[in-house]
Amino acid sequence: MMLTIRCRIPSPLLLLLLTLVGVTALAQPAVVELVDAELDAGTELARTIWSHAELGYMEEKSSAALQSFLTERGFSIETAVAGIPTAFIASYGRGQPVIGVLAEFDALPGMSQAATPVRQPLSDDGGGHACGHHLFGAASATAGVAVARWLEATGRSGTVRVYGTPAEEGGSGKVYLTRAGLFDDVDVVLHWHPGDSNSAAAATTTANKSGRFTFHGIAAHAAAAPDRGRSALDGVEAMNYMVNLMREHMPSDARIHYVITNGGAAPNIVPETAQVYYYVRHPDAQRVISLFERVVRAAEAGALGTDTTMDYEVMHGNYAVLPNETLARLVDDNLRGFGGFLYNDTERQFARDIRQTLSGKLPPIDATNQIQPFAFTQSMGSTDVGDVSWNVPTVGFTTATWVPGTPAHSWQAVAAGGTSIGFKGMHLAAKLLARTAMDLIENPELITEARQELQRRRGKDFEYRALLGDREPPLDYRR
Repeated sequence: MMLTIRCRIPSPLLLLLLTLVGVTALAQPAVVELVDAELDAGTELARTIWSHAELGYMEEKSSAALQSFLTERGFSIETAVAGIPTAFIASYGRGQPVIGVLAEFDALPGMSQAATPVRQPLSDDGGGHACGHHLFGAASATAGVAVARWLEATGRSGTVRVYGTPAEEGGSGKVYLTRAGLFDDVDVVLHWHPGDSNSAAAATTTANKSGRFTFHGIAAHAAAAPDRGRSALDGVEAMNYMVNLMREHMPSDARIHYVITNGGAAPNIVPETAQVYYYVRHPDAQRVISLFERVVRAAEAGALGTDTTMDYEVMHGNYAVLPNETLARLVDDNLRGFGGFLYNDTERQFARDIRQTLSGKLPPIDATNQIQPFAFTQSMGSTDVGDVSWNVPTVGFTTATWVPGTPAHSWQAVAAGGTSIGFKGMHLAAKLLARTAMDLIENPELITEARQELQRRRGKDFEYRALLGDREPPLDYRR
């Protein structure tokens, strides 16, 4: 069921809000000043989402917090889009151009952690924002509000949309929004990601596809009657062995990883059911498809050789991010204009303490005040932003929300993300998103150039087909 909520800030109240931050509509306020006006509220929003730490497609409280924040500031909200209860589109303004801002908010399982520089889970098996999506969602919402107020104050034509995109971590939430055509009328999409450095490099990723392979055998007493059983775990292990042999005969820039999610109930029972969960990655989507097909054949062979049966479910699939240099150069210029930031004494001590738990060669603590060189880079990770980027000119960046040297998907990332260290990086991201949106609205020729670049890069014969096929969103994949 789709529900639309509409609430606009009356013009006199908007002017009063602008006056409170020292600007008026006639003064045509700088959009970054409007970001600063929302700093405290945006920080509290991020802290709230951090405390919820909800997993993919289960982010009811986090999604509601973002929607409430935007509704109270005059956005119209379209809820439960693309058949996903926690997905939403928040819109403000009128006419062209339409600037989309992505907002993620899902956490990772098993990463519960207090905002301390030592390992201190808040619960035994709870989730945690080890990829900083609480900062992602809050910064994007804050930037969207600033752009909305700037549009109102200046009287410019334009629409800003904040896309609430759940389940990035393995759930491909944005793929379903893309497949449903919800970005078809958007001119440019902006996104960002928490990290341990400030960079607007024109980065690409790997495409990926995942699947759960379930084997079915016959249970029997493993000692008294093993001949009467057929082990589903044997099927899993046979598959894994063949896939591991396959590694020698696949492209060196491919990645395959798996976990056995069900290996049986007890050693003295021949496992009746067993399951293994696979990820397949490569920079090229077509290579991912062919590699995944080889993994499927290994699963079929494993079942055949162990006299079991097998079925599998495609869980998610993402395209590699398609870089857009036109937009990346704009973001890089703006990032250099803002510069980075330094820690205060308390933050510096926190950083020193947490770096004692990190390994390898670490960048200096003051790397937060640096901007990384502009470059074209290849990440071996994956994101569902990729599907958006093949349909709409898209650009992203990172800011230093974690202590330099901190890897993503770590308890150290959760810890820093719940402190002022994370909030400083989030504030920089919100300013950069808002300023870039303002530049695009004021300079429509940049949008035209970005669109032309997208068409060149993807090729004239490109036809978008989601790697996950026509499956419905796996709303229970984290349960």
